[in-house]
Amino acid sequence: MSVLQTEYEFTLPRGYVDGDGSVHRDGVMRLATAGDEIAPYKDPRVQTNAAYLAVILLSRVTTLDGVEVNPKLIENLFASDLSYLQKLYNRINADGDAETWVECPSCAQRIRVDAEDGEGLGG
Repeated sequence: MSVLQTEYEFTLPRGYVDGDGSVHRDGVMRLATAGDEIAPYKDPRVQTNAAYLAVILLSRVTTLDGVEVNPKLIENLFASDLSYLQKLYNRINADGDAETWVECPSCAQRIRVDAEDGEGLGG
């Protein structure tokens, strides 16, 4: 019986810089629930600006070492970090069809990869 992985560790490319100048890069993203995807539509910021949906979603499923993640923190991420989190969210919350196993031609080790971008997912 396999165990479903529900949390994924990550390291942001640049990192969140807090008010003291400390950089926070390591975090965890959990799988989204139906509630995580439905609730943001009730938020007035999403109702007036659909692009804000990603900010609310990411703030619900992301933790970052040493700081509380909320929509304001997500707004203050560097664009490259926001993009990284959006791609991670999409990858881990896909229906699973994008993952496949491949074998390294030189060492014969089997690894899981995301078939959309070829990035290894660990094994």
